Parts: sequence; structure tokens; C-alpha cells
Amino acid sequence: MKNGMNRTQRRQMEKNIRAELRADLKTLTEQRNEKQEKMEEILNAAKGEARALTEEEQASFDSLEKEINAIDVTIKAEERARKLKNIVKVDDGDDGGVTPEERAFENYIRGIVSEDRADVNLAKGDNGAVIPQSIAAKIIKRLHDISPIYQLATRYNVKGTLTIPYYDNETQDIRMSYATEFMDLESTAGKFGNIELKGFLAGALSKISKSLVNNSSFNITAFTIEAMAESANRWIEQELLLGTDDKIQGLRGVKQVVTAAGAAAVTADELIDVQEEVPDAYQGAAIWIMNKKTRTAIRKLKDKDGNYLLNRDISSKWGYTLLGRDVYCSDNMPKMEAGKTAIYYGDMSGLALQVSEEMNVEVLRELFATQHAIGVVCWMEVDSKVENAQKLAALKMAEAAGT
Repeated sequence: MKNGMNRTQRRQMEKNIRAELRADLKTLTEQRNEKQEKMEEILNAAKGEARALTEEEQASFDSLEKEINAIDVTIKAEERARKLKNIVKVDDGDDGGVTPEERAFENYIRGIVSEDRADVNLAKGDNGAVIPQSIAAKIIKRLHDISPIYQLATRYNVKGTLTIPYYDNETQDIRMSYATEFMDLESTAGKFGNIELKGFLAGALSKISKSLVNNSSFNITAFTIEAMAESANRWIEQELLLGTDDKIQGLRGVKQVVTAAGAAAVTADELIDVQEEVPDAYQGAAIWIMNKKTRTAIRKLKDKDGNYLLNRDISSKWGYTLLGRDVYCSDNMPKMEAGKTAIYYGDMSGLALQVSEEMNVEVLRELFATQHAIGVVCWMEVDSKVENAQKLAALKMAEAAGT
């Protein structure tokens, strides 16, 4: 015992701290969602009346955006604090604060099996090691870079088919010109088109051995639920970025595309060309999305004065800015390879996202009872297409020589 607190009391204290942090995160997330819904209501009201935002609406929209950004910063801080609490060791004065279970877990990871300490070796089975409760909070999962495109896309919570009208003035538009008295004016106008979002059903199923559940104090079911939710988030981000034939199109519909001269490298001028594809009116909320390998290559690019194009910026959301705009990385984005779209740029609200059914994770305790297993199933129904083509641009790598 140290500092007047035994190991059981220390664990309880850490458990209470983690519970408080989870509650704080839940509250912040709810506040963020409420403000995002208000922003969408403002936009939808203007779209429904086919008009621009009023000054009052624009002020409210900007204020909500600032509040959401502030919440995002706070959530990141809460998450960092939570991670710090999760790595606190229980120090009972034995072996420098490392418990036998922790030592056994470390040995298991390193492939070391102790013959003289069989009482603390981890039991193994078809599902791997049975994880002791004392280190359950220290399970290390592979981190994935995920962009905020799901949060930034224009969201519609609508059942069934959603039709979004748009005004197409690419080939013809209303034009003012000089006129002569008593002479008829020539009629000019663009045309209206529409985007249809239908909703595509997607699901995932995972079965957990009841033997593993029963022989471990670690809550493997809760862990699986969380892992499945993360997998669903990665999947929907992949579909928004890459799309699938005859399914979710996502950013496949981007029309403003710059093709690089090289199949495996980009130049500073090409990045500028991509940024210039987006009108100034939409530059304020524009971001870059790319693979981390692409970001690494761009970090080495310099302008004509020898200055790096991509810079560290502690005020940006992910720590980097390129040509004045935040840079987000995603493991789902292709690397700089021949014929691949390696970079997206623009205001991601130009992407429409229909959510017919929110992500829904359920535990099936009876369905697989005859298999001595528990099922965890996840469903969601979504669709996505480019809504405003002017807001978005892409950089595509050149095809390989000889293709």
C-alpha cells in the first residue's frame, strides 16, 4: 500500500475517473450534434426556398460553426485525458508497480512463456489469450487515420428516395445583353437537373465464443461492439471517398479534376491548380484529404523561394496546413499510384449524405445459442453523391506509361 490507498481503492478511483470522462464526452458529443442539426436546418431552409442565406442566418451559421470547432477541440482534449488515465499503473509496492497479470500479458505479446510461473500465464484457446481484468483498459488497438468527411457532408435524415434539385448552367445560363427598342429579347436560361439518393443497406456480423466470455473477466462483448462501430465508421468513410459501382458514389462524382503529369509524384503547381478549381466563395471551409504517404511526399515540396508548402500549424485541427487549408489524412485514400485519385480538396458540404438508418449495433444472445456463441450485428442504410460540384476538386495521378 502506498499514499494511504490500497490497490483495490486505486482501481476504483481510476474506474470512477474513466466513468466521468466518458460522461463528459457523451455530453459534448450530444451538444455537437444539436448544433450541427441547427446548421443543417438553416441551410435546408434556404435551399427549400431557393435563396441565399440572409445576414442573420449567415451570422447564426458562423456562430454555430465556431461553437462546434470549440467543442471538437475540447473533445480531443478529453480523449487525450482519457488515454492518460488508462495508462496509470496500480503501484502496490511489488515489482515496481507491475502486477503478475501485467507481466504475463507483456510476456504473451513478446512470445515468452514462463515455466516456473505457470499460475500467471495466460490461458489460450481458439480465440487467443484470456485477458485479465487488471489490464483490460490497456488493450492496444491499431489506430486508423479517418477524415472528418462524414461530419462535414451535407446530411439528410430521410427515409426512401431523396431528390435534390440543382441548377445546371454549364452549357447555357440567363444572360443580360444590350437591347434595341421595339426588338424582341432572346430568351436564355439554364436547366434544372436532380440528384437521387436511394439508400443502400450494409451490415456486419461477428460471433463471440461463450467460452471466451465465460472464462475471462474482460468484457469481450463490449470490446467487440466498439470494434464493430469503428469498422462501420471506416467503411462508410471509404464509400464516401471512393464509392462503389452501382452503389454509393460518394466523391466519385467530383467533376473538377486535375491530372498530374507524373504517375507517382505531384508538383507544387499541380496542387495550386487543384485549389484554384474551387471558387473563392467556397474556399473558407475547404480542406485537403489524402493518404499519409501522400502528405509525407508533399511535406518535402518547396515553392520557388525555398519555403515548404505544407507546414506545421498548431492552430489547425490536425496539425498541418497546405496552401492555407487544413490537411486531413485517411487510410482509405489511395497512395500516389498510377491512375488513382490521390487528393480531394474543397468544401465537403458539397457532398450529399442520406442516412435512412443510423448505425445500429445489437447483441444477439439467443440466435447462436446452439453454437455456444453470442452474435454482434451492425446495420446501417446510407447513400451519397456530389451535390454541389463547384465546391469540390480532385487530383488524379497520370496513367502508367504504356497503358
